[in-house]
Amino acid sequence: MDEQFLRTAMLLGEEAVETLRNSRVAVFGIGGVGGYTVEALARAGIGNIDVIDSDTISRSNINRQLLATHSTVGMLKVEAAKSRILDINPDCNVRTHGVFYTPDTADSFDFSQYDYIVDAIDTVTGKLALVERAKAAGTPIICCMGTGNKLDASAFQVADISKTTMCPLARIMRKELGKRGIKHLKVVYSQEEALTPTGWEEEAAALGKRQIPGSVSFVPGAAGLILAGEVIKDLARR
Repeated sequence: MDEQFLRTAMLLGEEAVETLRNSRVAVFGIGGVGGYTVEALARAGIGNIDVIDSDTISRSNINRQLLATHSTVGMLKVEAAKSRILDINPDCNVRTHGVFYTPDTADSFDFSQYDYIVDAIDTVTGKLALVERAKAAGTPIICCMGTGNKLDASAFQVADISKTTMCPLARIMRKELGKRGIKHLKVVYSQEEALTPTGWEEEAAALGKRQIPGSVSFVPGAAGLILAGEVIKDLARR
């Protein structure tokens, strides 16, 4: 047993650690939520990680995104993620995909090759496509609901989407999935009522948006770590 994973093996067992080493997990979206998910997966010893995101790191990401530092500004998020993962676990097989996941790019991925899928993207159309493809492939998936405009990291829960309350994104997803015949989906969501940022209306209008969501350092990260924890525990039980 590699000394690096001894403490994990003390809780999960050596067989489970070996299962994690042989597992392949795809994380779609590696921003405020997904960056922390990738971090925890790497430190738990997941041996094969796919990171999917088309974005580059900007200064505005530094307040909440693990991969964002002054030295990584301008880098593709997937490249920054790969560098960090390999610094944590040089034996990890990391595959990068500089792709914005939408129904139009869905055919670029074979979901049957994954042992687990993490949805940490923002768009409803992309989330729906991820869930549909994962269900068709028989691959477990966990989805993150809204984390913007929240301040209570303790309000996150793991639940089936049919049991969610308070979260507008979960409500939309529940409705749209129902139209597609999908009644069950494991999600991480917050029961906290979203705050309304003020003073940025002109900036939002210039971008053609109703609102620019606010975010802090600890809320997206909490959701990301919960996502990773569910993946690790589910895989370890196999």
